[in-house]
Amino acid sequence: MRKLLRPCLAVLSLLASATPALAKDAPRRPNFLIILADDLGFSDIGAFGGEIATPNLDALAARGLKLTGLHTAATCSPTRAMLLTGLDNREAGLGSMAEALTANQRGKPGYEGHLRPDAASLAERLGASGYRTLFSGKWHLGLTPAQDPHARGFQHSFAMLQGSHNHFGRDVSTDPSKIGGFTYRDNGQTLSSLPADFYSSDAFATRLIADLRASKAGVDAKKPFFAYLAFTAPHFPLQAPAETIAKYKGRYDAGYEALRTARLKRQVELGLLDAKTIPHDLDLSVPWASLTRDQKARAARRMEVYAAMVDRLDWNVGRVVQALKDSGEYDDTVILFLADNGAEGSALDDRSIPRVMARYDAADNRLENVGAATSYESIGPGWAEAATAPSWRFKAFETEGGTRVISFLAGPGVKPGISHAYASVADVAPTFLDLAKVPATTPLRGRSWTGLLGGKARTVYPASQPIGAELFGGRSLRQGDWKLLDTGDGVWRLFDLARDPGETRDLAGHEPARKAALLAAYQAYAREVGVVEPDTRQPFLNQPSPRQQPHQGE
Repeated sequence: MRKLLRPCLAVLSLLASATPALAKDAPRRPNFLIILADDLGFSDIGAFGGEIATPNLDALAARGLKLTGLHTAATCSPTRAMLLTGLDNREAGLGSMAEALTANQRGKPGYEGHLRPDAASLAERLGASGYRTLFSGKWHLGLTPAQDPHARGFQHSFAMLQGSHNHFGRDVSTDPSKIGGFTYRDNGQTLSSLPADFYSSDAFATRLIADLRASKAGVDAKKPFFAYLAFTAPHFPLQAPAETIAKYKGRYDAGYEALRTARLKRQVELGLLDAKTIPHDLDLSVPWASLTRDQKARAARRMEVYAAMVDRLDWNVGRVVQALKDSGEYDDTVILFLADNGAEGSALDDRSIPRVMARYDAADNRLENVGAATSYESIGPGWAEAATAPSWRFKAFETEGGTRVISFLAGPGVKPGISHAYASVADVAPTFLDLAKVPATTPLRGRSWTGLLGGKARTVYPASQPIGAELFGGRSLRQGDWKLLDTGDGVWRLFDLARDPGETRDLAGHEPARKAALLAAYQAYAREVGVVEPDTRQPFLNQPSPRQQPHQGE
C-alpha cells in the first residue's frame, strides 16, 4: 500500500495553525450537510424516476446538480470510509466489511475493519479549521470508544454503531460485540435504552436538528457547520410506521417488471437516461408471473413497507431543511444527498444470508405483520433490480447496479442541472475541503468537483486515469468510458459504458488489446492499495464462490 497517510495529529496541527488566517481573512464559508440513505435504489425517489412520495428530496434535487455517474463501493462501511476520508477504502482501513473479513485478510494492512487512526476524517479536518461538526445515524466504522464518531472529529454525535438494527429501537445492547444486539452512543457515552417511541429516521433527524440548534446558540454560534445525517432506511429489516405503510397499499400489485418499465420510462422523460439505452435483463430474480398468489401478496407487501421507509426518510429530510430555514442557515448550506451503494437484493426467505437466519426465523413474518417491529424482511432481488435499472444487479456486486448510486448536490455555488460524468464517493472530502478553503495537507485519492459544480467543467477524471475497485472478490477497473469487470466468477468482461451503460454487451473478445491494458492497470492498482482477495466465500452475502484457480491471462 502506498505511503500517503500521515498521523492525524500532524494533520490536525497543520490545520489548526491555519485556522486563524482563514477565520480572519476569508469570507464566510459554506455549511455542509451530507444526507446518506442506506441501500436506497437509484430510481427510488421521484426526481430520479420513482413513484414513492418524496417531495422534499425532489425539491432539493430540482434546485441542485443531479449526479447520475456517482459511484461508491459495493457495500456500506467501505463507502462510508471513502466518503469521510477521500481515500480508497483500503487506505482508510475498510478493505472489506468487518463482518466479512476472511482468514487470509485479517491482520493485513488495509483490512483493519474500522476507520484507521492515521486516515484523517472530514470532520477532523473541518473541525480543526473552524467548523462545528455534528453526526447522527449509522456509523459502521468501528465499535470501540477510540473508533466512535465522537473520537473521530464529531463534536456532537448520536451513533448506532453496527451495520443494521431494529428500526423501532429493540434489542439495545451495551456490548457492541454481542451478536444480535445494537449499540448506541450519545457523544461517546453508551446508552442502555432508547425512548419508547423510537423510530430510526425520526430519531436521527430529531437529534441532528436539536444539535444544530444547540450548537448555533452556544459558543460556536458564529462557526459554519459540517453535519452528517446517516439514515438506516431503507436497509432491511423492512419496518415502518403503520400509517405510512397504509399509503402504499396495493401500489405494487402489478409486480417488479411493471415497476421497472415505468421507472425506466420516467428516467428518460427526466433526462436522466438516453432513450436508446438497452437495460440489463433481470438477472437474479424470477418472473413475477411465475409466483403464486401468496408469493405475489408477500412480495407486494414488502415493497409497500420499503416505500413507506423511503417516504418517512423524505419527511424527515423536510424537517431538517425547515430547521435550517428557520435558523437562517439554509441558503448558506451545501447539501449532498446520496446512497451508500445499490439497492439491497438479498432475499432473506430463501436463506441467502446465513448470518441473519436466526433473527429471521424468530421474527413474526405473517403477511399482516410485515413492517412491524417484530418482523424481519427484505425486498429481494426483483424489486432491487427494478430500482437499479438500467444497470446490472445490485448491492455487493461490482456491476453498475451495485456501485452507481442516486446522488445530487444543492446550495451555494452549485449550478442546477444534470451531470453524467463519472465521479467517486472519494471525491466528497476534497470537494468540501476546496469549498471550505481548507488545505488537504495529505494526498487524497478523490478529486474535487468544484469545476463541475460551477458549470466550468464537464468531467471530474481525465479519460486516461484508471480507477480500480475490489470487494468480496469482485473486481473492476474504470478508465474513461471503458470498464473491465469480474463479478466474482473469475471471468473478465469488458464494457463500453458510453454506449452500453446496462453492461449488456461483453466486448472482451473484440478488444483483446484494450482488455490487456486495463487488466494491467487493475493489477497495478491492486498492488498499490494492497488488495487481498478473499480465499473463502463470505458467509452472509449472496455472492459467487471464490475462485480456486489462477485467472486466465494473469
